[in-house]
Amino acid sequence: MPDDPALTLYCFAHAGAGVDCFHRWPALAGPGVQIVPLVLPGRGSRRPEALVHDRDGLLGAFPELLRRRPQQGPFAFYGHSLGGLVAYTLARVLADRRGPQPVFVGLGAIPSPDDPATLTGAADAPVDHLLEQLGGLGLLPGDAATAPGGVWHRMVLPVLRADLKLAGALRAAAVDPATGGPLDVPLLVLGGTDDPVAPAGTLAGWSRWSTAAVLRRAVAGDHFFVRQRQTPQIVGRACRVARRLAPSAPPPARTTVRNSR
Repeated sequence: MPDDPALTLYCFAHAGAGVDCFHRWPALAGPGVQIVPLVLPGRGSRRPEALVHDRDGLLGAFPELLRRRPQQGPFAFYGHSLGGLVAYTLARVLADRRGPQPVFVGLGAIPSPDDPATLTGAADAPVDHLLEQLGGLGLLPGDAATAPGGVWHRMVLPVLRADLKLAGALRAAAVDPATGGPLDVPLLVLGGTDDPVAPAGTLAGWSRWSTAAVLRRAVAGDHFFVRQRQTPQIVGRACRVARRLAPSAPPPARTTVRNSR
């Protein structure tokens, strides 16, 4: 409906990254969607903050989001790779706290928590071994950028290691009955047609992670298909459909002032 408030789409990026991958999303997602990329500590505008390595650190990084109220309007999550685990975890915590729920959770380029992940256990690997793994998956920039002592080693590698540890911790928490389990909201699962990290067949496991509908879509591209035009277009359409189907938020309760006389 034209008079409906815009749906807020909170976006979370892949490991080792800020939120630059979402810079074209506001123009491509279409009408009725407000794109709000959220950056993890230790990069971008939050560079001075300490990196997070576990679930508690992640929850502490987004206190305002976890205090969101129904009156603030409808919202959804999209997370790419590591960001998908972040999106799932925040949705799970909101449900456990009886908070407002996203109208759907979008998950890109990430196997479900109970399926094997390509880089599981790589966080503490020696540099040479880690670079070999990343290079074999096409996840490294050019050789000059990754030269020992260069900017990539000094600025990106520590962030990437922290993010790989965080991914492992979020996977473990998701399969723990005390902190994980299926969501009760729809999932939109996107996979790249040429993604060596999370091939399309590895994404089917997400069907076990929601009691609502789970829709899978293929997007042309490798692991970083988040930058392709098609991705925000698909997610934007999902936002508009979910917004139409979602129940309206209740109006704020009225306060009755009684006359004391």
